[in-house]
Amino acid sequence: MNKKDIAERRKLLSKKVKHIDITKHDTRALIKDMREMSFSARDLARASEIYDMMLKDKNCGIFLTLAGSTSAAGCMQIYVDLVKNNMVDVIVSTGASIIDMDLLEALGFNHYHGSPFEDDGKLRKLYIDRIYDTYIDEEELQVTDMVIREIADTLEPRPYSSQEFIWEIGKWLSQNPKRAKKKDSLIQRAYENNVPIFCPAFSDSSAGFGLVKHQVERPDAHVTIDSVRDFHDVTRIKMKSGTSGVLMIGGGVPKNFTADTIICAEILGQEVPMHKYTVQLTVADARDGALSGSTLKEAHSWGKVDRVYEQMVFTEATASLPLLAGYAYHTGSWKKRKKHNFAKILKKD
Repeated sequence: MNKKDIAERRKLLSKKVKHIDITKHDTRALIKDMREMSFSARDLARASEIYDMMLKDKNCGIFLTLAGSTSAAGCMQIYVDLVKNNMVDVIVSTGASIIDMDLLEALGFNHYHGSPFEDDGKLRKLYIDRIYDTYIDEEELQVTDMVIREIADTLEPRPYSSQEFIWEIGKWLSQNPKRAKKKDSLIQRAYENNVPIFCPAFSDSSAGFGLVKHQVERPDAHVTIDSVRDFHDVTRIKMKSGTSGVLMIGGGVPKNFTADTIICAEILGQEVPMHKYTVQLTVADARDGALSGSTLKEAHSWGKVDRVYEQMVFTEATASLPLLAGYAYHTGSWKKRKKHNFAKILKKD
């Protein structure tokens, strides 16, 4: 790049995305008033109440599923706070949310304010990746790729579940404070709080690039990712938790992976209850049969979701999640929850 391009690149990557802090925003009164409204406002209020029911239920294991780019768009601290305050017990996510977004920031990098109207040809030339109105520095993303390779190189060459590998990333972050510039990353907090993170499509992220590099350089002895082990382990957690609730941000693979645990348990010869509480925040449409927009009522026909406490909220999550999570945090039901420590259970077994 010439000096002009470098200057333009610095200008475009100058304003950092800031993550919202739900501990500063008490949304209880607003959510209560929205309960008396209609349309999405009333849906969001009921969804907030159902999430609080999960937190109040002493026997309920809570699954958080993440899809889409909310982690890059300012919601990452919400997920960290849910883990820190024992408001979630298991995370099932896309690889991008955990690696491209969280690990990237753990290494001291950032996401930046951008524009959906910028010339994408120019952005490509400047090595800037765009997620709608948010930019990522491609050079920083490639550093993240190589950290994955570096971690894989230190591990015993064998198959790992994505959960095991992410656990090793959390350990690496905790043991390398000079490299882990951001101390409040989701991966590290989940590691410290025994909250397992599963990424069933792990290679569809920077993790994939780093692991390909690792395997090419070590053709005879390398790490592989076992997604079947992930499915079994998530199912084992569902079987141990009994009563369960799911907070779904977006849909996709994490949504179905988590919902399918009931069917998998049945295949393994154990009858478990459907997810008792389910909330989904999504912009997907239900009319075309696409999974992300398929209603939770539809999931009941598959034996996955109970119909009593379920709520779809057709809304963009960066606008609705802070309200829902702020309501739950300030209501304080999490203060009396037992800690499930599912990651420890997986290690014992």
